Amino acid sequence: MADTRNIEKAYEQARQRYAELGVDTETAMERLSSTAISLHCWQGDDVGGFEKTEEGLSGGGIMATGAYPGKARTADELRMDLEKALSLIPGKHRLNLHAMYAETKGKVERNELSAEHFAAWIDWAKANGLGMDFNGTFFSHPKAESGFTLSSADEGTRRFWVEHGSVCRKIGSAMGKELGTPCVTNLWIPDGYKDIPVDRKGPRERLRKSLDEIFAESMDKTCLLDSVESKLFGIGSESYVVGSHEFYLGYAIENKTLLCLDTGHFHPTEVVSDKISSVLMFLDEILLHVSRGVRWDSDHVVILSDELRAIAEELIRGDYLQRVHIGLDFFDASINRVAAWVIGTRCMLKALLIALLEPTEKLREIEINGDYTGRLAILEELKTLPFGAVWDYYCIKKEVPAGQAWLDEVKAYDKDVLSKRR
Repeated sequence: MADTRNIEKAYEQARQRYAELGVDTETAMERLSSTAISLHCWQGDDVGGFEKTEEGLSGGGIMATGAYPGKARTADELRMDLEKALSLIPGKHRLNLHAMYAETKGKVERNELSAEHFAAWIDWAKANGLGMDFNGTFFSHPKAESGFTLSSADEGTRRFWVEHGSVCRKIGSAMGKELGTPCVTNLWIPDGYKDIPVDRKGPRERLRKSLDEIFAESMDKTCLLDSVESKLFGIGSESYVVGSHEFYLGYAIENKTLLCLDTGHFHPTEVVSDKISSVLMFLDEILLHVSRGVRWDSDHVVILSDELRAIAEELIRGDYLQRVHIGLDFFDASINRVAAWVIGTRCMLKALLIALLEPTEKLREIEINGDYTGRLAILEELKTLPFGAVWDYYCIKKEVPAGQAWLDEVKAYDKDVLSKRR
């Protein structure tokens, strides 16, 4: 464990350095403390869920690679692993759950799910002081194997998935009501073609019809916030995705839903950080799914990359924190799964802290005055300021390990708990 006295001493020096730029480190930490990150349950079991069907991950291009031992096999094990991860992350956060993680005590079709099948999750979230977010699961199901769900030309298939989307909204609303914080309920479908289609219009007309039917029932926004998520391509939908960015942007604006921007769902050279200020000109709120694509939408564990920092900078510079819901979306089965949660979430928080420690108003004034030389010089100097000292101090204030001390706890958990799972 790091020496608290050394951390406090380093922090005091860092506080003075930032004060010279007009930045109050205490204010920055206070704002960070009020920001919740939604941890995705599917990192803990490789997007398996608890339906216990033999179909596996069929129909939708969802794939976790690797075979690190000790993945969660039951809901209780998954909740135990989440608790361990949360104990190593500073601040109070949220849980992001998929419909396939229902606890049904027997086969229940997805269009027949209800809040009672998530009662244990809701009770657990309440006991741990967490808010919850929710997602319909439109993949890993026999009725998704054709590659089409809400845009299917088969009316029976389309109707099944419309019913699933509708019950998911009711479940999300129940979660929000029970926990006293709005549940962001996100909708993503894998629909598309592997090769070049003739009819691009038809599936999008059917998708719009399906969405209109799903969202027809008015819900209390203090309990439920609806979100729709686009994608550029997927496995088996390389040439055409029905729910493109342009489609969902138009739908979200017209129907006043949230728009989910997933950092892995665009061209490799296309960045979400540049989209945030544009879409928030026309939408009240958005959802971010923070991932890390390597050459494609590979959902690698989030690291403190340039793009992650750029996203955080946009959130702070635009004063968007109250309008943007931040969720994580990666799944890596090649490393310790609890560590993956901790690394990704801590990196997201570090990026936000770096942005909060920026003298934004001073930089904005320099920019408006046309002093681009000064802007570039100061932005580069900021990169070597001791934000790490502020981060370590923030961690000990929140009573979680500073530095890499958290890794020792994960290794002990691996030895005592995960290694015993077979």
